Amino acid sequence: MRPVIGIGMVGYAFMGRTHSQAWRSVDAFFDLPFKPAMVAVAGRSAEATAQAAEKLGWAHAETDWKRLLERDDVQIVDICTPGDSHAEIAIAALAAGKHVLCEKPLANTVAEAEAMAAAAKEAAARGVRSMVAFNYRRVPAVALARRFVEEGRLGEIRHVRAQYLQDWIVDPEFPLVWRLQKDKAGSGALGDIGAHIIDTAEFITGQRLTGVSAMTETFVKERPLAVSSAGLSAGGGAGTGPVTVDDAALFIGRLSGGALASFEATRFATGHKNALRIEVNGSLGSLSFDFEAMNELWFHDHTIGSAEHGFRRVQVTEPDHPYAGAWWPPGHGLGYEHTFVHETKDFLEAIAAGTDPVPSFEDGLRVQRVLAAVEQSAAEGSRFTTVEDS
Repeated sequence: MRPVIGIGMVGYAFMGRTHSQAWRSVDAFFDLPFKPAMVAVAGRSAEATAQAAEKLGWAHAETDWKRLLERDDVQIVDICTPGDSHAEIAIAALAAGKHVLCEKPLANTVAEAEAMAAAAKEAAARGVRSMVAFNYRRVPAVALARRFVEEGRLGEIRHVRAQYLQDWIVDPEFPLVWRLQKDKAGSGALGDIGAHIIDTAEFITGQRLTGVSAMTETFVKERPLAVSSAGLSAGGGAGTGPVTVDDAALFIGRLSGGALASFEATRFATGHKNALRIEVNGSLGSLSFDFEAMNELWFHDHTIGSAEHGFRRVQVTEPDHPYAGAWWPPGHGLGYEHTFVHETKDFLEAIAAGTDPVPSFEDGLRVQRVLAAVEQSAAEGSRFTTVEDS
């Protein structure tokens, strides 16, 4: 009999649903050291949280996340809330001896992320583990891309191009949701989706961004106030409110190995729904990935004769590809939700092994420092800004 490990989750909206799907599925497809139990979900509204618990598969509903820390049947706290609450919840949970999985970006500020990383380091000395949820690392094709780089198949890395393109707020009548408010989200496209391409680029190349030069823009500066299910706006009445985050961020950077990199994160790329793209060029070859074709990795081997040069498609569904062997027969592709299953699987295995999961809170702090450098550079007129080192 495997030991049971209880999970308590805070938040039940978009990320809460994806994490719930992962906890429900992971034990059915991977041989795990623990049997995960979905003990309780926490939210502010008793009625809405109870409905979410029933729909998403949680045994209990709590209206105060602190109750999760008091429960003996909860060993993991999974944080799926907006960024303004990450630090408070994570630090308290780690102090209470709970392992913590926290959505990205790690926090809204560098100071909050530093406090979280320090708490994680102290907790790790007591055997309490923590991980930040950069799920795109767990796309099989992205993990295979990292393997190619580690094996030296690209040679010296010279260029990285990373984009994250969405179009979900192009309509100026789209309401002023929390993701468009700096006090709740920290930043806009930069932190929400730019954080992903920063982490993905560093993950694949094994290098760090050391400096950036940036521009940001907010295209729609006022939006209708969001209306709740009760018919009330966030501001208590009709009207509009200011958008206090960026709609798009564009920046160039240099990696620690000397490579040049460019990054683009936008919610205004009409026609693109979730296009996380990355291309890496090296002295011996190149690779290219687009999440809108997530089961494919394109690879160019520059060591072969020029008559055969060009990118070839690798369908990343074979049993020896990262994560893919646990699922379907070759050629039967995976989807977005599977990345979260892989995330929970890796987290549980690290807890059982007594090792620090990756990406760590320290990794999340590093991304936070890049985000801060981008904001500083954009505020100062694209001046090249060094990324603060830990």
